[in-house]
Amino acid sequence: MKLVIAAIKPFKLDEVREALTEIGVRGMMVTEIKGFGAQSGHTEIYRGAEYTVNFVPKVKIEIGVAAEMVDQVVETIEKSARTGKIGDGKIFVLNIEKAVRVRTGETDDDAL
Repeated sequence: MKLVIAAIKPFKLDEVREALTEIGVRGMMVTEIKGFGAQSGHTEIYRGAEYTVNFVPKVKIEIGVAAEMVDQVVETIEKSARTGKIGDGKIFVLNIEKAVRVRTGETDDDAL
């Protein structure tokens, strides 16, 4: 089992969710986050004053998947989240030691 974590631009969330649903992903967790990478923030003008915005709004998606599905999930996120501009995001893949579905007590792959 793998945990796929992706930080993407917020306006790409629906497109990514739809693409993942099409390949069989049945659930995900989504969190609004702020961060910076290569673009390291930007400046904005508000009421005539210039402000430096050090953290850019992003959306973090977390998906537990079977190991054999991880490459397809990563590729789907990569394609559907890409705009070709700086700040498109990052994808990380981690191992999951154990998963439990609280309602039924199912474990590991059955819990996903």
